[in-house]
Amino acid sequence: MEPILRKKTREIKIGNVRIGSGNPICVQSMTNTDTRNVPATLAQIERLAAAGCEVVRLAVLNEDAASAIRHISAASPLPLVADIHFDARLAVAALKNGVDALRINPGNIGSRAKVAEVVAAARDKGAPIRIGVNSGSVEKEILRKYGGPTPEALVESALGHVRILEELDFFDIKISIKSSSVLDTIAGYTRLSAACDYPLHLGVTEAGTAVRGAVKSSIGIGLLLWQGIGDTLRVSLTADPVEEIPVAWEILRALGLRCRGPEIISCPTCGRTEVDLIGLAEKVEKRLEGESAPIKVAVMGCVVNGPGEAREADIGLAGGRGKGIIFRHGEIVRKAGSEQELLDAFMEELDLLLKEKRG
Repeated sequence: MEPILRKKTREIKIGNVRIGSGNPICVQSMTNTDTRNVPATLAQIERLAAAGCEVVRLAVLNEDAASAIRHISAASPLPLVADIHFDARLAVAALKNGVDALRINPGNIGSRAKVAEVVAAARDKGAPIRIGVNSGSVEKEILRKYGGPTPEALVESALGHVRILEELDFFDIKISIKSSSVLDTIAGYTRLSAACDYPLHLGVTEAGTAVRGAVKSSIGIGLLLWQGIGDTLRVSLTADPVEEIPVAWEILRALGLRCRGPEIISCPTCGRTEVDLIGLAEKVEKRLEGESAPIKVAVMGCVVNGPGEAREADIGLAGGRGKGIIFRHGEIVRKAGSEQELLDAFMEELDLLLKEKRG
């Protein structure tokens, strides 16, 4: 299959991360700690970074949160984006205290003079501004015009806010228009991509808990990326934000856009399965948590067909009644007489492979 042809967009820079203009699609998330709790927020940022997050957003609800950013930015391993609503002073304070970018909705940040104040501070810092429109934040007059938060309404709202910044001679902009409807999200971003060349931040908002949210995000974000639309993304889950990161990376891997860490392939269980394949797969997955080497690992339930079905895997195991094998690229390298023996031998071979990959 030919690689996905991505739409050319402008480039922005958040800290040391370049977004748009063909740069690698950036994986983002947002902390759910109280930003005023500096140790807890930094601990979560560290966990996000270890999982593969590249930019992190913080909620800035008041002046104490804006002040805390000074300490967070001094120790954060990731570039920081301040999420601001209703108060221009918080945006200016967050910039002074070290954030690398802002996420605002100019329509609720105050008067034009207040918006101009925020833009001036962002320009002085070299910080881009993300225009973030959600289906729940569209202006009342636009909702009346379209009869609700339709894709057309989301696009009109976003471009209206963009014009405010453009009129202030500010173009270091990124845009998002998120809906809880997958189809509205796809339609909206498709329209927006055709209407401008600013980098787009993809996501399905209020997507739900881990399984439902992962499914909705994968379909919505995946179909847009497949069309070449999107420069950065966040998978939004009602869960620990660290759980968002592997979903985001698997979306990118499935589309051949980026690769990070091991890929695990495993066959579904059926009535012919004679080993605890689910247990074996879970143990292998647990062992590979935090690994960044881009290897392909197979966990198969049939010693006859397993190696052939997973021929492209770097390493794999397959189990049957009272026996098991370990293979590399479809060739058997070791045999075992029990599930535990198979698992132990496989972990040894896996450790050797990972050492090779690390050089």
